[in-house]
Parts: sequence; structure tokens; C-alpha cells
Amino acid sequence: MPTSTNANARLNFRLRADLKQVIETAAAQLGQSVSDFAVATLVRQARAVVHEQTVTYLSTRDRDIFIAALDRTDLRPNKKLAAAAKKYKRLVK
Repeated sequence: MPTSTNANARLNFRLRADLKQVIETAAAQLGQSVSDFAVATLVRQARAVVHEQTVTYLSTRDRDIFIAALDRTDLRPNKKLAAAAKKYKRLVK
């Protein structure tokens, strides 16, 4: 990961010397600076965590139930749902 010339944000943290050594060794084995290695690794892991926390996985059975519920046209919103939609429309304007 090339160093960006307009990088202006920082993360500072302390870690044990043995952990720093492992990071330095891994970075060197990949031909990267410690900073580039750390940024790439942190970003990759952060994206994985965000993805894991924002994606919902359904079993085939649950997916079929969900899709069938979306396809139903005979349902009307109840009073609470209608009120929530009105409130949302007011707030979004």
C-alpha cells in the first residue's frame, strides 16, 4: 500500500516490544514499511468487521420466508407503521 502524500490523520498506540517485533518482521517479509503494513492490515480487518456487523445472513428457509413476505400484496401497514412513515417523511424533508 503506497504512502499517500495527503495523509493527514494519525493513530497512536503503544504495544509490547514482542508484538512490535512480529509486526516489523511481517512487514519486512512483505517488503513493506511498518506503517504501510499496519495501515493495510488495520483497514482490511476494519472492513471485515464492518461488513460482518452490517450484513445479515439468512438460511435458505429464512430467505424464502422473507422474500415471500416481501412479495405479499394483500398486506396493509398497521397504524404504528403508517405513523412511523409519516414521522420519517416529516423528518427527512
